Amino acid sequence: MIVRHLQYAEQSNRRIVSPDGNWESTRMLLKDDNMGFSFHITTIYAGADFNMHYQNHLESVYCLSGEGEVETLDDGKVHSITPGTLYVLDKHDRHTLRAFSEMKMACVFNPPLNGKEVHNADGAYELEAETIGA
Repeated sequence: MIVRHLQYAEQSNRRIVSPDGNWESTRMLLKDDNMGFSFHITTIYAGADFNMHYQNHLESVYCLSGEGEVETLDDGKVHSITPGTLYVLDKHDRHTLRAFSEMKMACVFNPPLNGKEVHNADGAYELEAETIGA
């Protein structure tokens, strides 16, 4: 059994802050945990507005708190995000995320992340990034 507490993980090397200052992510479950997916608690900072395109991963995002919107760039559809909203990037969707207030999100990635990933120039995570370690 794996047991981790968010409060302690946030104080460890599992907390990753984006170089662009848009978000931070505490990686609660990673590839080395051998579950077939990774699980993260991610904070999107108020005022963030950035493009992503997960070419190598599928992602599910559940909003725990805050408000914002996600726009799918291929069709221009805009979806409101409020607590209780789930959005799923099931087609490697190119998208823009906008945070009107600080948003706390629970995120699941398949395949799982290694740990130290940040977005590349295309807004994607590389498949084989550096591992955080135990």
